[in-house]
Amino acid sequence: MQKIRYWVVGGEYTSTDFETLIEGTERVVGPFESRSDAERTWRYLSEDHRPQAQVRFTIAQEPQGTMTA
Repeated sequence: MQKIRYWVVGGEYTSTDFETLIEGTERVVGPFESRSDAERTWRYLSEDHRPQAQVRFTIAQEPQGTMTA
């Protein structure tokens, strides 16, 4: 049985359209074994960057079958 892993990804974007990340601001945090652990980190990062309107983070679920034994 494979475990599902979660990652928190994001950074600062060029605009509030959130389409293009500014190079060098990318952040990838994880992996997390549970969604709740990832949500805690996402919440912390989001709150920490709240004054910066062009910074956004999201939770990504690792696709099934990408892990090796």
